[in-house]
Amino acid sequence: MTYDPNNVFAKILRGEIPCNKVLETEHSLAFHDINPLCRHHVLVIPKGSYVSLDDFSARSSEAEIVDLIRSLGEVARMLGVDASGYRIMSNHGHDARQEVPHLHFHVCGGEDLGPMLRLPK
Repeated sequence: MTYDPNNVFAKILRGEIPCNKVLETEHSLAFHDINPLCRHHVLVIPKGSYVSLDDFSARSSEAEIVDLIRSLGEVARMLGVDASGYRIMSNHGHDARQEVPHLHFHVCGGEDLGPMLRLPK
């Protein structure tokens, strides 16, 4: 998957599309998902143009990696799901059904999220 500089998250980062911001740091942005799948559903994205975790881990700086990980933890604490439990997910590629070609993490919680994946038929 190739990075598309006109994807929706790139447009949010450039200020072309508004978002309901939760947290912004030097290297990361967190905002509420416009189609939440659970009570608390926040997206955390790096500000750099990375398409996947493998891309990010290969090309990003240590400062970007630390910032993103700390932002994920801070978002969980801000949402108040750090005690009850939460799920962090990132999809990459066709088989994982990645919709936006910009690395992003879903922080989900605030209710029973059920099994992580359904069993194969």
